[in-house]
Amino acid sequence: MVTLRRPPSGTRPGPVLEPYQVLQRPMITEKATFAAERYNSYTFQVNPLATKTEIKNAVETLFDVKVVDVRTVNRSGKKRRYKNRIGMTTGYKKAVVKLSDEHRIDFY
Repeated sequence: MVTLRRPPSGTRPGPVLEPYQVLQRPMITEKATFAAERYNSYTFQVNPLATKTEIKNAVETLFDVKVVDVRTVNRSGKKRRYKNRIGMTTGYKKAVVKLSDEHRIDFY
């Protein structure tokens, strides 16, 4: 359930997202697997409305770990041809979450 919040000073208005609404799925790619093994950083596709603090709280709540840093990027969709028309794939928001050294997340 999404509820609207009244903005306290220093925050932006918008819906309050539950932790399970913030994280959409982990991104399991070669680059993300390398970053998880080498730097203890995990990559997630997240809700476009989510802020960095909401992402941090969601990861800490759902996986019971300690988050050190959150980096986000909005990925735009790519142009694709469908027969005689030009279309676009959907864009998404990606978050790279760095955990403290003593914590790990196991997706497999």
